[in-house]
Amino acid sequence: MAESVSDDTHEYSLLKDLRLQIGVEDSSFSLCFWIFLMNPTPFPATIIGQVHSDFTGSTPFLVLNEKKKMMLLPLLSLHSEAPYPVNSASWTEIPSASAEVDFPLKRWVHVGCEVATDLIRLHIDGKIVGEKPLSSLSNNESDSNGSGRVTLVGIGGDDAVKGYIHNAKISLLTFSIKSHHVQDPPLQLSIDSSTALDIEEDSDGVWSIVGGKASCRRNFSLDVILSDAFGQPVNKEMEVDASLLYADNGEPVEKPNDSEAPLLTSYDGIEFASSERPSKLSKGRASFKLKISQLSSKCDNRLFQIKFSIPKIRTYPFLEAISRSIRCISRNRNTRSSSLMCKRSSSIVHPLSGSQSSGLDDLSSNLQHSSLCELKSSPSLKRIKSGQEKSPATFMVDPTMDQPDEECNSHAWTSNQVNNVCHTNSEGRPENVEETENSSSHSESTEERNPFFSSISRNKIPISDLNIFKYCLGGITERRLLLKEIASFASEQELEDFAHMVALYSGCSHHRHQITIARKLIEEGTKAWNLISQNNHRVHWENVVFEIEELFMKIADCSSRSLTHQDLELLRRISGCQEHLDRENFDRMWYWLYPVAFTLSRDWINPTWCSTSPKWIEGFVTKEEAESSLQGLRSLQQPGTFILRFPTSRSWPHPDAGSLIVTYIGSDYNLHNRMLSLDSIYSSDEMESNMKPLEDMLLAEPELSRIGRIIRNH
Repeated sequence: MAESVSDDTHEYSLLKDLRLQIGVEDSSFSLCFWIFLMNPTPFPATIIGQVHSDFTGSTPFLVLNEKKKMMLLPLLSLHSEAPYPVNSASWTEIPSASAEVDFPLKRWVHVGCEVATDLIRLHIDGKIVGEKPLSSLSNNESDSNGSGRVTLVGIGGDDAVKGYIHNAKISLLTFSIKSHHVQDPPLQLSIDSSTALDIEEDSDGVWSIVGGKASCRRNFSLDVILSDAFGQPVNKEMEVDASLLYADNGEPVEKPNDSEAPLLTSYDGIEFASSERPSKLSKGRASFKLKISQLSSKCDNRLFQIKFSIPKIRTYPFLEAISRSIRCISRNRNTRSSSLMCKRSSSIVHPLSGSQSSGLDDLSSNLQHSSLCELKSSPSLKRIKSGQEKSPATFMVDPTMDQPDEECNSHAWTSNQVNNVCHTNSEGRPENVEETENSSSHSESTEERNPFFSSISRNKIPISDLNIFKYCLGGITERRLLLKEIASFASEQELEDFAHMVALYSGCSHHRHQITIARKLIEEGTKAWNLISQNNHRVHWENVVFEIEELFMKIADCSSRSLTHQDLELLRRISGCQEHLDRENFDRMWYWLYPVAFTLSRDWINPTWCSTSPKWIEGFVTKEEAESSLQGLRSLQQPGTFILRFPTSRSWPHPDAGSLIVTYIGSDYNLHNRMLSLDSIYSSDEMESNMKPLEDMLLAEPELSRIGRIIRNH
């Protein structure tokens, strides 16, 4: 936890207001500052210019070139290579210290510039990213070129890069830039995406939230975090408020006459206008339970966003957090998906060629808003009929980087054990996993099967057809509640039958595993909470860490590897707790942790987890940590470098809970994320017993060659 800081914000200034004077006596110096760049203006662009008192005009000192890479140029009156204003030569032809990777926008970055008589050196986030030897001006050259002062100025204006500066300082060259990097980091407000577990996501990446009148609208939870630039929560006694905006122009959603506020917040079961009840920060976190009373359909089908801000602090973009776009719908829209029950697709894809064996049935337009599945026109997205595909475990090829992840990902990326289909992507689809739990499913597309209702009569089970349909149509929260109820009375065989029927009717076999582990997950979770809580409503987090670790190691069947501090901190973040853990916090953590531990207990992956030399699975890491570790400040790591991780927003009974994701550098030098399929493994004990070790399957893939390492700032 970072130390408490004052409420003053005078330490933040606009980039265009930056002015730092360098005297003649300052032959060598260092310049350090934090910078937050806003808009992606056309590049190249000058960030900081240098103005000499003996010359008219300015010349660049720090620039972003056409590839958004930062460049540090020589200094006037110090280096013979310096680009004097009277010189018409382009600054792109001037020697410079340059970074090798794109400079990030809309986040705080620390920049350090070392300027000596014979070299310049560029630091980004405390690391040297560029260096250039230069020639010093002789005394005669210095006198002929003026003996006045040089002033470093931020470049502003309508066409310039807009940004903010924090803690800019010129020091002697002996001053450590690394020391400045860790001192007084700036603040930022962000949404904790792991708390958006109960928010549905449409196929276009838009959050779908049920709102409208009081009897229909639903609560949803979001947490915001005030942290420093290193991601450490900041202990600051402040309030955060929430407001509803139009996504297309950022204007507030107006309150209709004699109606409720468009955004409501709930406290102790009572609703208030969000503007009337801000949420207090506690240990750097503010929690919101929100409802939306305004429907998109009543606002010309416009999308909304939620803005979180700190009202008592001057408005800064880095002290505001904006949610994804939101489509607020009425509850009865989900009922329109019922027409799906008797209209199914018979599209089949060959497991290797991806060819389509038959066309899609004509489906009612009512299906377009179905919460059960989003039918895709691409034949390659259709699931192979359950029981017809005999291939062993497959790697999952995920949707495009520009679209949200579907509920479960069933594009088969097959290891060499199954004819090495990894490279066969006939339609050239890119892949990615966006980590949002409640999105719709690629694998909830349709399967070729016998007439729909005939299979019901052949599989008579005490669990009603209504419950099967409820599960198929429900969101994650509805499915979780339904499974808890069913697991309380159903036998193991009845759960197996229920899993089979859900997989059959939904067209998604991935549901099967989450249903079959329901009883043990719930029973062991209840025992674990009783053990941890000792009949208390809340327990201190530090007092439960040991028990959580012991439970995980027991379920994962690995006594040789314990959880690290970083693993436990991620579990704490998933739980949403601060210093104390209550039953709701525990359940949120358990629904994520149990499927992960269960996966790690399987013979084909257990040795991979237990291995520490080499360490195949680093631990519990986020997508951002994996990608930033593979994409260093200097350059990307070599193609084929990969990191294994568990998706942090996939919790039971999400079909992909407990799955593994491979984040890797492709041959195109881009980052990719692909998910490993577990459903085919769990569907057959014989199949699992014949599995090769996970590391053998991974290294058999032509796209994967070496293990990456997680790099953390602290």
